[in-house]
Amino acid sequence: MQSTAILVFANSSSEELLHKPVKNGEILFDALTKNTLKTVEKTNFPFFHFTEKEQIGNSFGERFTNAINTVFSKGFDKVIAIGNDTPQLKTSHLKKAASALRSQKTVVGPSLDGGFYLIGLHKSNFDPVSFEQLPWQRFNLLSSLLRQLATKNCDVYRLQLLLDLDTVKDIKRLSAFTGSISSSLIKILASLLYRKKHSVAFFIEHFSSVFVQHPYNKGSPFIFHS
Repeated sequence: MQSTAILVFANSSSEELLHKPVKNGEILFDALTKNTLKTVEKTNFPFFHFTEKEQIGNSFGERFTNAINTVFSKGFDKVIAIGNDTPQLKTSHLKKAASALRSQKTVVGPSLDGGFYLIGLHKSNFDPVSFEQLPWQRFNLLSSLLRQLATKNCDVYRLQLLLDLDTVKDIKRLSAFTGSISSSLIKILASLLYRKKHSVAFFIEHFSSVFVQHPYNKGSPFIFHS
């Protein structure tokens, strides 16, 4: 039996639309989630997708912590938790995380905004109380997490720094990372959102116009401004 499972913590597109008024938002969010799940499936690890239907709690921290505990309660010793807003995430990142976990390391995938796009945890040293109390949706989320892990003498393995989509600026920055984005996701977004013109260059140039200026961020540091 696998001792490692992957948690995809991402709301449904209909729930996202309640917080992110986005042109063709349902298509966009569905594409991001499908791309993430496809990436996860390639690992051959068991995985669980927690939308708002499975999440329990009032705050993001409480819901995220409860979801991780739920996966642990299913008999897994190690959990790799991700969202759906990191187009650069690849199966290789997940496999590296799993390998580091097997080496008794705690894994963090840092994001450019001061948060993290992935965390790999062991049931044996997971402290749900302190984890829930981390400064979610703040710039200092990653630094606070690393300090917390240091107090528990956790050996931390850091994955590659990646960009997640939290702000209009993030989306504009995406043009500098086209080589690391799933071609299938680019094709989906280009064909569904921009039917008159399907080139990658057109997609990158106009992708930021899809979002309103102040979208809602469900977990990473809350820095929505243009």
